[in-house]
Amino acid sequence: MTSSDQQVPPTAGRNSNARTPLIDGPPMAKIVNLTPHPVHVFPSGTPDRIDPGSVTPLRVIAPSSQHQTVRLGQRVIGPDELDFGVPVARVAFGVADGGVPPLPPPVKGTYFLVSLVVGLAAYNRDDVLVCHDTVRDLDGSIIGVRALARPHRP
Repeated sequence: MTSSDQQVPPTAGRNSNARTPLIDGPPMAKIVNLTPHPVHVFPSGTPDRIDPGSVTPLRVIAPSSQHQTVRLGQRVIGPDELDFGVPVARVAFGVADGGVPPLPPPVKGTYFLVSLVVGLAAYNRDDVLVCHDTVRDLDGSIIGVRALARPHRP
């Protein structure tokens, strides 16, 4: 098993008809990391801030070598008239096809780990995971998570 083929519990707790359902998968499912960086998943009792290397992650989910990183697009419309002493731009975020990021099609038993902004744009996909409950180093930089989440819009 490669690091991008990490196992997670099945799809327990689904309760929204607004989501794009997957066909029931195997007891364990595969995670494909569509972010540009490895995701370190630490034990639930890991403190909010740690010295890197002081806690061993439960698993590291490497970026997929078979898929492109999925990003939300942006188009700079122009400068904004706000005057804060720093540049402020007007930017349209999203993608051309109705604001849904270009995710791979659903695959039975596979979940796609994406950035939070992509996950929020694709909240109707039942196979999307995002990082949740972050762990930071002593300088405040995010170095991992204690959990993953499935975006949901009430």
